Amino acid sequence: MSIYKRIYQYSEIDEVLKEELITRNTDPDNNIGATVDAIIGEVRKNGDAALMAYAEKFDGVKLEKIFIEAAELKVIAAGISAEAKAAIDTAYSNIYKFHIAQTLNEPQTETMPGVTCWREARAIEKVGLYIPGGTAVLPSTFLMLGVPARIAGCQEIVVCSPPQKDGKVNAYIAYIAELLNIERIYLCGGAQAIAAMAFGTSSISRTDKIFGPGNQYVTKAKTMVQQQCRVSIDMPAGPSEVLIIADASADAAFVAADLLAQAEHGADSQAVLVSDSPTLIEAVLEQLKEQLERLPRKEVAAKALAQSYIVQTDNIDEAMEFSNAYAPEHLILATESWETLSLSVVNAGSVFLGNLTPESAGDYASGTNHTLPTSAYARSYSGVSLDSFVKKITFQHIDQQGVQSIASVVETLASIEGLDAHREAMALRRQWLNAGDQSAK
Repeated sequence: MSIYKRIYQYSEIDEVLKEELITRNTDPDNNIGATVDAIIGEVRKNGDAALMAYAEKFDGVKLEKIFIEAAELKVIAAGISAEAKAAIDTAYSNIYKFHIAQTLNEPQTETMPGVTCWREARAIEKVGLYIPGGTAVLPSTFLMLGVPARIAGCQEIVVCSPPQKDGKVNAYIAYIAELLNIERIYLCGGAQAIAAMAFGTSSISRTDKIFGPGNQYVTKAKTMVQQQCRVSIDMPAGPSEVLIIADASADAAFVAADLLAQAEHGADSQAVLVSDSPTLIEAVLEQLKEQLERLPRKEVAAKALAQSYIVQTDNIDEAMEFSNAYAPEHLILATESWETLSLSVVNAGSVFLGNLTPESAGDYASGTNHTLPTSAYARSYSGVSLDSFVKKITFQHIDQQGVQSIASVVETLASIEGLDAHREAMALRRQWLNAGDQSAK
């Protein structure tokens, strides 16, 4: 069984090859784009009927209705074990603690005497949450998106997830719906779910912002609907990826396990190892062969590893240089010198520090959010946070002193730009004040 087909020496990587290595999940022939565009068009035209037809076509399920409501969700959730409930409850608590700490009131600022400016957060009213359910159902994503949505105070939360073979939802998703007070889950997945949340159907409300990771079709759908209507998205979050920087102090078994944890997500996932230690690389390859055989999803993981690669550098600084160019969704610093090395991180979605911090901790329960930018979008996007579910509105108030402070500046700049109405709006107020002793407005 193939492990890694490509191992590169960093010193031999030219700029052309480097660009090829850091570019992923592209659609050069627009095959994905064309398919997604057709799906979006069908959902816009036929709504719920299209969603049910796609459930039969893609999920192999003939649905009688497109959603499951609270009473049935409660019955489904009752089937999970006490141990699973306890684990979900703990993860919920940690995620809540991390995100509630992001609730900050910004101070008011007096920019000039009598001129006061500030920002206030307001929740996005209607949000759509996409919970993947393809080769692996991800109830953890429901927590990662639902918890900050609730903290933010979003008025309506629309949840879409592909139906299981029995036409229901996963019991763990049902339990999380109870925790989050979600009254209904819509049984649709893929690009069609994104289209439904963007444009609305007779059952599904049109939302203001869509959240959630997915495959290349889901990611393409998110970017396309953002262009076609007034909906926004959290970020381009496609097939998952990890880059591990490991030196001689790393544990090869840990590194191999972390690479496999990423690879088992899907055949289109990337698990990249960058190391300055040839000995460590050889040990990791041996560990991969051993550990891979024990995985139920070994065929999926093997495909992901086969299309991933290893980069051997001369030193750890080169490793970080490559990582910042790659801009990974997940970055693991598998080194005892992680504290120093972390200062050099410029581009990454989420960083896991030291040999005892696996990515899976962040995926499930440490508290940080696992909905993160992929495909090098970590160069400009952050992961989901409480801020993702609010918009910041600026306010300003000018009193009499403020008019006297700022009027000449505004009038001069308006004149420079030739916008006389702008100048007059300020000048009238100044003239009014100068005309006599006026009471404050």
